[in-house]
This record gives sequence, structure tokens and C-alpha cells, in this order.
Amino acid sequence: MRTRAAMLCAAAAMVAGSVTAVPAQAAPTAPAAKLAWKTCGTSDYPTLQCASVKVPLDHTHPSGKQITLALSRVPHTAETSQGPLLVNPGGPGGSGLTLAGFVAAALPRSVAAQYDVIGFDPRGVGRSTPALDCSPRHFKTVRPDTVPATAALEQKNLQRARSFAAACGSKYASVLPYINTAEAVQDMDSIRQALGARKISYFGYSYGTYLGAVYAKLFPERVRRLVLDSIVNPTGVWYEDNLGQDYAFNDRHRALMAWIAKYDSTYRLGKDPEKVEAAWYAMRAALAKKPAGGKVGAAELEDTFIPGGYFNGYWPYLAQAFSAYVHDRNAEPLVEAYQNFAAVDASGDNGYSVYTAVQCRDASWPRSWTRWRTDTWGVYAKAPFMAWNNAWYNAPCAYWPASTRKPVNIANGKLPPTLLFQATDDAATPYPGGVTAHHLLARSSLVVEEGGGNHGVTLSGNSCLDKYLAAYLKSGAVPHGTGTVDAVCRKSPDPKPLKAKAASTSSRGSTLHGLLGFRR
Repeated sequence: MRTRAAMLCAAAAMVAGSVTAVPAQAAPTAPAAKLAWKTCGTSDYPTLQCASVKVPLDHTHPSGKQITLALSRVPHTAETSQGPLLVNPGGPGGSGLTLAGFVAAALPRSVAAQYDVIGFDPRGVGRSTPALDCSPRHFKTVRPDTVPATAALEQKNLQRARSFAAACGSKYASVLPYINTAEAVQDMDSIRQALGARKISYFGYSYGTYLGAVYAKLFPERVRRLVLDSIVNPTGVWYEDNLGQDYAFNDRHRALMAWIAKYDSTYRLGKDPEKVEAAWYAMRAALAKKPAGGKVGAAELEDTFIPGGYFNGYWPYLAQAFSAYVHDRNAEPLVEAYQNFAAVDASGDNGYSVYTAVQCRDASWPRSWTRWRTDTWGVYAKAPFMAWNNAWYNAPCAYWPASTRKPVNIANGKLPPTLLFQATDDAATPYPGGVTAHHLLARSSLVVEEGGGNHGVTLSGNSCLDKYLAAYLKSGAVPHGTGTVDAVCRKSPDPKPLKAKAASTSSRGSTLHGLLGFRR
């Protein structure tokens, strides 16, 4: 998803007519039962509590079949509470239970103490029931090369996409029509009711920004504060966003190649980024013929390096695995990197099942494979890194067994001041999406990490960004600029090579980016 078009000064006006406004009255919701919180703390987050709430499968029929949502909470400790702060890590398909603990721990203590930080597994996800798992082990074996250089390869990948969509339709025929953003938003308001709150605050990353923006559209009077970090372009949901994202990930992959070239004394892959990139594609070609350790073929190599587009903290580990394979044909670091980083492994079968269920239902996708083929080859000619991998990841939507909805026009003039964060070089949710949302959300303020390429930029170590976040959650204060951007922060420094050559990928990275997972 995520559009990477030119700067969009007029985008808000141009696309407002191409998306559907939400009805003035949202669907009725059944009164929620009082929540029974139980201790479920971990060593990292000892004050975490858990509960569950039942909600209608179909919110237009509140007394019909019920499903269960799993919730988590870090309760406020200050004398005066500012109410619930719901948090979501994105996806679709991401579990938010642990994120509540992370956010409460990462915010300044004086700010976190004022909120009940609430995590939740959206419908279909994780500990909520039913939890979707359309096709177990869909990604557990070496897949065909993603680039369909032959008709046979294309047919193999098409068969995988068709069979996954068919499995979802067969297994969850009665559920799939209700796995979408609009129903998840109704669930959020059921959570609000169960918490006994007149209003909620919300803090969402990635797809969670779209979830939050749609909630704000349906229930503007119930929003106290709204924070959106790494913002989905709401006007490209979802086919166009995915095509645009391919270009941005290609740029970010090239940034990794340039970083490796900068540290040629460590990795010995060349001082010219183009030569390093050529070596990477040569590695890919070799793995297409003979997968590393019998586990990492060309498709799995792409899966392994895609997370480097989300978070540059992974670059030293990816570079080390790359170098070890090229120089020594040592497959072990590459296999370990795949097992720890691979985009499809991060969410598991459940996460991918929910991802497809939501995206394929949220909006119309081309049903003609000819359109997909033409568009993807067009992208591949300019941005080959992720083009076909991303196409096959989303291809079940071409054959999805449930009907589709129309995207929501998130334009909103009824909200209190809201706060948006965006990195200029974010690959997963490219910068124009943040600008578009800023134009569509009246009274929003946009804080930009100039030159930053990570996805999910707050609470990741950039004190400038976190200062604006803390001030807003504490008092509602937002920065006000004179142009499109209201405040600019310098990017966090790029990483350095690992000091210990044998450092394991199992100890890599950042807690936040582990919680966000990797979904497009």
C-alpha cells in the first residue's frame, strides 16, 4: 500500500469525490458488559492487565452472533486520569496487547501515569476469537521465484494466491464479510463503552493511522486526542497504495546498498553502491537456483531484506549475512536473518490471514490478472526490489471470495487538534500520505523527521519527536508552522557496523519495531 507520487498540494481536493463518505449515523452498538481485568504482566511490562469483551460480529445486528476481543491495559497511576489511550501497531493483523505495555513504559512517566493505556487485538487477530488462520504453513516452504520470468512460474504463484483465497472462503465464509476496517472501528467504540468512557484518545502506527482516522470520521465527538505515526495515504486504499509502496521500498533498499558501500572495510562488497546492488541481485539469482540451507530462495531473500526498509537498525545484521554468503558461501547467517526478520514470518499465518481479509474487503481490487501483470511489470522496470514480491503478497485480493466495500473519505473538520508524525523517506507509508492526511484532517499538525527512513518514528529514540508527542498527550498542545509542515526534527543517526562479527540477529533491533511487525 502507500502512495509514492509527487508532492500532493491538491490531492485532498482531487480525491475527495472518489471515496465514499461515512453515513452520518454509525451502526448501533449493543451495550458492553463491564470488563473484568486480570493480571497478565510480563518481565518487561509487569503492570499489564488483560480482559476480554464480546461484540457483535455484525454491528448492524447488535443482538446477533457475538465474537470476542482481547484487551490489555496499563492503568493510570496519577491522581487525575485523562482517560483511555487506545494504541494500535498497524497491519492489518497486528496484535496490540504488548504494545500497551511498551507505550506506557516508553512515554515519560508523568505522562503515562495520566492514562489507562489500552491495547487490543482487533477482530480476527491473535487472542481475539475467532482468530483467522486461512492456510497454515502458507509461507513455510521455499516458494517459487517471485519474478515470473516464465509462464510456469507465473502459474505457480497464481495458484498459490487462488488457493489461499479459496481456503479463506471455505473456512470463514460466515466471518469474512465482517473482517474490515469499518467493523473494527465499531469494535473500538464498543471498547470505549466497555471502559465507561465518554471519549477516548488514540495512538496508532502505520495501518493503525487509517484505523484511527476512520474511527475519528465515524465518531468525531468521541475523540479526545488523536496521534497518527507513519501515515497511510487514505486516498490510495489499497491497490494504488501498494504500487506506490514498491518504488519507496526500492529507494530504501538502495539506501542500504549505499550504507554497505560506505563500510566496505567491514563488508568487502565494494565502495560503489551500484556494484554492491549488483552483488545483491547476483546473490538473489544464485539462491533462486539453490536456496541457502534449503530454506532461503529468491522469494525468502526478499522477505528477509524487506524489513530493512522499515527499520535501519536491521542493516548491520542484513549486511553481515549478505557478506558471509558472498565471500564464504556461509548460509547460516542468511538463514538466521530470514528466521528473525522475514516479513511473512513476523506476523505468522494469523497475521497474514487478517491482512488479506481486511485489505481485500476494504476496497475494490482489479479482478483481471492482466491489469496486475501489466502494472507490476511496469513498476518492476523501474523499481525491481519488491515489485513482484508485493504483488504476490496481495494477489489473493484478485480472487477474494467476499464482496468489497468502498474506502472511507477521512476528511474531517469536527476533530480537536490532532498530531501527525511522518518521516520523509519512510518506505512503508511514504511521505505524501502524511501530507494528504494533514490536508484532510482540519486542525491537524504535521511533525516531520527530515531525512528519516524508518517506519514508526515516535518512541524510537528521537527526543525531538518524542518531545512533541509528550507535550500533546500531556496538555493537547500542538506545534503550528507557516506552511504544510508544522515542525521539523532531524533524523536519528544511521547505525554503525556490528562490533562483534558473530553477533546474532536474535538480539537485534528495537522493541518498538518488533511490536509493529512487518506488514505492507
